[in-house]
This record gives sequence, structure tokens and C-alpha cells, in this order.
Amino acid sequence: MSMRPSSRLFRAALVGLVAVGLSGCGMFSQTDARFDPAPLTDYAPSLAVSARWSTSIGSGGGYGFSPELVGDTLYAATPSGTVAALNASSGALHWRADAGALSAGVGSDGRVVAVVTQTGMVVAYDAQGKELWRSQAASAVNVPPAVGNGIVAVRTTDYRIQAFDAATGKLRWNVQRPGPALALRTSIRMLSVPNLLIAGMPNGRLMVIDAASGAVRWEGSVSASRGASDLERITDVVGAPVIVGPALCGVSYQGRTTCFDVSQGGRAVWSADVSSSTGMNTDGQRLYMADGRDTVHALDLHDGHELWKQAALLNRRLSAPAPAGAAVAVGDFEGYVHFLSRDNGALMARLQVGGGPVVSALVPTPRGVVVQTGDGKLILVGVGG
Repeated sequence: MSMRPSSRLFRAALVGLVAVGLSGCGMFSQTDARFDPAPLTDYAPSLAVSARWSTSIGSGGGYGFSPELVGDTLYAATPSGTVAALNASSGALHWRADAGALSAGVGSDGRVVAVVTQTGMVVAYDAQGKELWRSQAASAVNVPPAVGNGIVAVRTTDYRIQAFDAATGKLRWNVQRPGPALALRTSIRMLSVPNLLIAGMPNGRLMVIDAASGAVRWEGSVSASRGASDLERITDVVGAPVIVGPALCGVSYQGRTTCFDVSQGGRAVWSADVSSSTGMNTDGQRLYMADGRDTVHALDLHDGHELWKQAALLNRRLSAPAPAGAAVAVGDFEGYVHFLSRDNGALMARLQVGGGPVVSALVPTPRGVVVQTGDGKLILVGVGG
């Protein structure tokens, strides 16, 4: 059943309220010293890092505006409306377009590039930056589109997933699930894999959907809601789902990390009591995430046991991590990118990239990590010589 416009606006306002509330209480409290950001300490760097290139593509940034790498092309967007494609090696601009003020972007499979405007309009471009079509989503969209398998999929604020034909923009299917009163506005991304769309949802659930028909093939519980209030019961699956071979993993806010075996019908293989507000990443052997107090954890992908944790960046509002050579990188609220050893979590290096808090998820590349700053810059932070 579709929601009335007033209901959709109310739900969207609640989503924003949660994001604001998190900065003023709980893990980001300004009155309780336990939640003060850890000061940066001096140490001898053991890894050479540097900004290899920097390109400004517009103004602004934030959740839902992480770049996407396809081959050697980097696609990115800013809230001001810029959509751009760049060479990931050099930062050279291939093309730039103006879609109008955006609430989410960007998703691409290298052939179609999609973003969503603040009015819920899905806008698609071809590989050369020519606008293909515009189609209206059912309500507001804060999660970047997932492009692949001939569709452009969006997740709306009324917990509906809609798929538009990638060539024409015609609505192909939609799936809706009931949702909680409040949802977290943070880094969330759907995953397009051959023939399937994988989406993390509120209430701690992962969904696997047939890309052609919209049929839900499987649903699994990463975690269950707990607590007395709506705020305490938020347990959204955050970041992007991770899939490595038969393992499909998700992490939830105020919840857990859980991995499923898709070759065994989606059976839960293991769970660990590590949650996150920004999501996780993998190098194929380990899962990396920052928990609600910004302790960084590394878990063994195969059985979930903790390999190490690093609390030196406590309360520094860390971004979702990204593997970078021998390190794993995270951004913080002061515009620093920190590099931790993938083997033991030791601090290896840091670099100030500026532009305000690093909110967008870092993007791993063969040459380092791409950072999208709060002032609309894309920076490749290279690792090694």
C-alpha cells in the first residue's frame, strides 16, 4: 500500500532527526568526557602516503555520496547536482553534468550512471554523460542507486525498492516491506551482482532479489531489534553488503555482524557482537568495521573470530573503511585519513585531506583510496612509493 504524501514527509523528517540526534547525544555527546574524540598522538609512520591527485567536481558531500569505481573510471556526484566521470589513475575529468539538487548518487555499471534528485526523480546518463531519462520514484531516496542487470534500483524512504529499466526508465517492479518508525541516515548501499540485487534493510534484515522479476529469493536476519524506545530499537543494516565466494555478510547499527552461506540456502554461518553505524569492507580474508564508539575491528571472514581491534581513534566519527595495500584506511571528522595495519591494527600513517568531516565511504583502488570530501573534492590518497 502506498503512503500518503504527508506520511512520507513525516517519515523522511524522522530519518533526518535520527541523524541530527546522533550528533547531539549518545555516542557523540559533547557533555560527557567519555565521548570526547581521542586526541591524535605522535608515532613514527611506517607507511608512505600522499595525495596523488585532487579534483573538484562541485560543492558539498555527505551520506549517500560515495564515489563508485568501475574499471578505471570513477563516478561521483555532489548534493549541488554535479554528476561526473573521472579517470581513476590521473583524476582527469571525462565529463560533467548537472542533474539538479541531489539527495543520492551515484550508481553505475560503466554503461549507465544514475543519481536521484531531492524531489525523488531518478536521472540516468549514458557512459558519455548524455542524459537518457528521468523517472519519478515513489518517495524520497537517500541511498545511492544500484545499477546492473539491465535495471536501475533505488530504495525509497518508505522502505520500497523500485527497479527502472536501465534503457528506458520504465518501472519494471517494486518490492516493499514494513519498516520501523525511525531509520538511520548513514552510509548505505545496495549491491548488484549477476542476476541479483542485494539490499540491507531496516530491522536488521538482508534481502536477495531477482533482478529481472523483483521476486524476493531470500531474506536473512543480521540482528534483531532491542530496547524500549524507537531510538533504541533502530538496527538498520548499514554500509554495503559484502559477498566473497559463497559468503554474504552484513553489519547493523546497534546490532551484530552476521555472515550467511548462499551455497547452503542462506544459512547463517556465524555472528559476532560487533555493530557499526557506517558499514564494513573486506580484503577477501578479513572484515573491517568501526563500531559505535569508533574502535576499529578486524574479523576473520570465515568464522568471525576477532583478529584485532584498535581503539586509538575512539569517538573520531570514522567513515566506513577501505583496504589500501598493507593497510586499511578510515576517514574522520577532522578530515584526516588514517591507515592501520591489516595484520595487527597498528597505526601506520595519517594524512589531512581537508574539506571537513570525511563522511562518504572510502573507495579502494589499486593505487590507494579515493576520498570524497565535504567540499566536493575527490582525492586519491596513494599508498607506498
